[in-house]
Amino acid sequence: MKPVKFTCKGNPVDPNEVEQLPFEARKKRLAELSKGLAHPVRVEIVRMLENKPLEERCVCGDIVNALPLAQSSVSQHLKVLKETGWIQGEIDGPRVCYCSVEGIMEYYLALIKRSLKGP
Repeated sequence: MKPVKFTCKGNPVDPNEVEQLPFEARKKRLAELSKGLAHPVRVEIVRMLENKPLEERCVCGDIVNALPLAQSSVSQHLKVLKETGWIQGEIDGPRVCYCSVEGIMEYYLALIKRSLKGP
C-alpha cells in the first residue's frame, strides 16, 4: 500500500496583505503570532515543519519522537500553534498530519517590520 501524500492545503497567507491592515489590527495579529512562538518547544516545532518538504508531511508521532516530551505535552503545543495561526493539520484516520501555514513566516516577518514602523 502506497503512503498517502498530504497536500496540507489550507488558507495561505499573503505577506503583502500586511500593508492593508489597520495599525491596531497589525499589532493584534503580531501579538497572536508571537504568542505562538513564546515557548522554545513551539519554536522547534515550527522550525521542523518549515524545513520539511511539502511532500513529506509531519505526523504528530514524528514530532513527538523528535522532542523529549510526552505526547500530551506536544499536543498542547500543537494546539497553541494552530490557534495562533502558525500550523494547520489534516486528519488521516487516527493521525493528524501537520504543516506550517503557507507563507506564514514571510507574513510574520512583514508584520514585525511594518508594526515597528508605526501607523
